[in-house]
Amino acid sequence: MPAPRTIFDKIWDRHLIEARQDGNDLLYIDRLLVQENVFHAFDNLRRSGRRVRCPEQIFAFTDHYVPTRDRDAGIADPEIRNMVETMQRNATEHGIALFGLGDVRQGILHVVPPEQGITQPGLIVAGADSHSSTHGALGAFGFGVGVSEATHILATQTLWRRRPRTMRIEVSGRIPLGVAAKDIVLHIVGRIGADGGVGHVIEYTGPAIRSLSVEGRMTVCNMSIEAGARAGLVSPDDATVDYIEGRPYAPRGEDWDRAVAWWRGVATDEDAEFDREVALDADRIAPMVTWGTSPEDVLPITGAVPDPAREADPERRDRIARALAYMDLVPGTPLAQIALDRVFIGSCTNGRIEDLRAVAQVVEGRRAAIPSTIVPGSGLVKLQAEREGLDRIFRDAGFEWRDAGCSMCVATNGDMLQPGERCASTSNRNFEGRQGRGGRSHLVSPAMAAAAAIAGRLTDVRALDRQG
Repeated sequence: MPAPRTIFDKIWDRHLIEARQDGNDLLYIDRLLVQENVFHAFDNLRRSGRRVRCPEQIFAFTDHYVPTRDRDAGIADPEIRNMVETMQRNATEHGIALFGLGDVRQGILHVVPPEQGITQPGLIVAGADSHSSTHGALGAFGFGVGVSEATHILATQTLWRRRPRTMRIEVSGRIPLGVAAKDIVLHIVGRIGADGGVGHVIEYTGPAIRSLSVEGRMTVCNMSIEAGARAGLVSPDDATVDYIEGRPYAPRGEDWDRAVAWWRGVATDEDAEFDREVALDADRIAPMVTWGTSPEDVLPITGAVPDPAREADPERRDRIARALAYMDLVPGTPLAQIALDRVFIGSCTNGRIEDLRAVAQVVEGRRAAIPSTIVPGSGLVKLQAEREGLDRIFRDAGFEWRDAGCSMCVATNGDMLQPGERCASTSNRNFEGRQGRGGRSHLVSPAMAAAAAIAGRLTDVRALDRQG
């Protein structure tokens, strides 16, 4: 009998073309996802006299740089306009599918592929963005690549990689009321640290993970990178199959039956061994909020700003002090008393329809106390939200409703915090300047962001629910 294997081992071995003695493996890449700033890769290809090897397996998106409001007026910034137009020319020249402006399917490269059925279990998905780990929620090995690696894939549909180690994070118990997938992954990052997954691919298992929707699993896998991991994975199950069935790029007929059989077989075998294991209890997880400048700087909303003076480790003490200085926070301040200037809801972490439904449930019949923006992850998410009347709920509550894109998550498209502004954000990074130079970001779940918008400060959504 063959030894039990993890989903990661099965995917890697199935895609292995050649193993070199120096530890690098040549892998076949099933999908490459590119966006506006990958024009250098196409330029490299052109200078070398090459064509795209498998254009049907390359998918292009406009998301990071495009404006999310006033699109009828066009793109005012000439540099950004040129990037978007260059992406369109490259897609046309090489016969690549483009989900661009003017297409209702346009959106973030980690939102559109799952909703189109482009992302499927057992595939290797490389993306020109670090949060390509998102695709692991459907049982695919997804990871980010730079320009040189994207060039290699465009030319050969292959890539050299070192085989990472494996880690299993098992989340047992039941998810408490008021706790979302974002709270689970923030808790995980806080527990193992921003470098806790370095050199590993994380597989998330356990009853709490299985109880999440596929969209919730995407949120968890998306932020695997914030723990330093190479990727995040969830083995496919019935929920995965149900999610993919009927989507535009999903297999059909006999191909569907064969694909489902393969997907079920690629799941991690019982008794498979991992290089490292971490066990967590969902019952102990509360709504979370970051207080510093790394996703590992996170505490339950019921906590208080930490005091660096209480840290024995001098290196960590200095890091906390620097983070608090940037965030302009006083040790001991209850997190629920921190006032905000604005709220941002969106991104590849939390810009899906389930996220927007969670926001609507909190804000319906209430009014935002501070400027608050909601940006759907794709045009189809926007359309679905409007069909359900969510946009009316948002507007009635004083929220600004935008077109699809990355928006303030990356602050490269005109949407950004001003110096000193403090924001509750559903995005994935709270680094210094991530959402605008001098901006201060607190990462939260969609429901927590909605509650913060209503209260004008960080607040426990569970308390808001009790207030009615």
